[in-house]
Amino acid sequence: MEEKHKKILQRNRVGLVRELDPSKLYDGLLETAVFTQDMIDEIKSSGTRRDQARQLVRDLETRGSRAFPLFLQCLQETGQQSLAELLQNGVPAVHLQPATPTEVRPVVRPLPITSPMDVDKQRRDDDPVRPIPRPSTTPSPSPERESLRPRPQGRTRRDSIQGYKMDASPCGHCLIINNVEFDLQSELSNRRGSNIDCDKLERRFKTLNFIVEVKTNLKQRQIKHELSALSKKDHSRSDCCVVIMLSHGTEVSHNRFPGAVYGVDGQYVPVQLITNYLNGQNCPSLQGKPKLFFIQACGGGEKDTGFEVSPDEFEPSFGGADDQTDAIPMSSSSDSLSMSDEPDARATLPTPCDILVSYSTFPGYVSWRDPQLGSWYVETMDRVLEENAATDDLVTMLMMVNNEVSQNSAKGLYKQMPGSFNFLRKLLYFQTQT
Repeated sequence: MEEKHKKILQRNRVGLVRELDPSKLYDGLLETAVFTQDMIDEIKSSGTRRDQARQLVRDLETRGSRAFPLFLQCLQETGQQSLAELLQNGVPAVHLQPATPTEVRPVVRPLPITSPMDVDKQRRDDDPVRPIPRPSTTPSPSPERESLRPRPQGRTRRDSIQGYKMDASPCGHCLIINNVEFDLQSELSNRRGSNIDCDKLERRFKTLNFIVEVKTNLKQRQIKHELSALSKKDHSRSDCCVVIMLSHGTEVSHNRFPGAVYGVDGQYVPVQLITNYLNGQNCPSLQGKPKLFFIQACGGGEKDTGFEVSPDEFEPSFGGADDQTDAIPMSSSSDSLSMSDEPDARATLPTPCDILVSYSTFPGYVSWRDPQLGSWYVETMDRVLEENAATDDLVTMLMMVNNEVSQNSAKGLYKQMPGSFNFLRKLLYFQTQT
């Protein structure tokens, strides 16, 4: 799209989000090849009418030079003449050129990471240095041979904060998507060590009385299919639902949850879309129940070198010498917090109730993974759950994970800071085994 047309959309974004009816435009935008069916489906699943309008305008800016005049034409044909006039006010009339046989939207491939110190570009195993081992956890006993242990009476919490009901058996479903081997054309490296993460998490959540299903090496469309299938299950007898994504990641535009996770074909699924599959609108049987998402993937390509602290503040821990990252550079501009959109976003975005998204790293930064021991984040979280699930709530345990991971160092230099977007309303205590 031409820069002048992008500026027109950006300047009128608030008005478009307030007045636009996207449902009337989908057929026309599909017929004129402005959007693909996958893009239309993604916009439809983004939430309310305003959410869909906001996403449509955002995606429109990424299309070809014919996108703007075709958008105006669709507005006029669907009776939204006032919006078409708003966009045309003060600019020359646009004339459509005959369509060419070339693809409207080029295939977007991840850019190579150009940093000379970037360890994620390892597509050949030529580093002879062995990792410095970190403490490992012992395998958890299987839940089949053990009985559920009730929450100990000694737990302390504020009386004003309730706890989620978490006594169903099984507690709920846990879907793990583990992408290890990526297609050659995706230009993404294989994720050595991810199977170790997957095995740990499968054992851990079985111990916490979840039905665990593992899916390996899924393409973008397959990831969406599995999430859709999970949303269509009957969760009425469950108390919770968990989704775990182990893959490469990147930073994308968003208005709620940052980041995206790659399929093995090099096409990504935004975290925001992943959470939408299980929201109250798309999965009624999970309304009022906690929906937990754990994302082991990079939020971007930036590396954190940390800052100096007093030697007695923490005991340093060092990662392996050949630790890798799951980073892919940012795939599109983050315009979701632009001044033109901010007032409307504040006024209209609903709270994503009963959802917690835990990220292995701060948005925009890489996430480190040891090919021999697994990722820092998963290794630490598995150990914290093993040692503290019987006494502490989930949010408290995730703070423990944040603290421990923040003290690791890759190559003796790089740091990592996990974090969460927490929209839970109550305390969450997992079931534990005796």
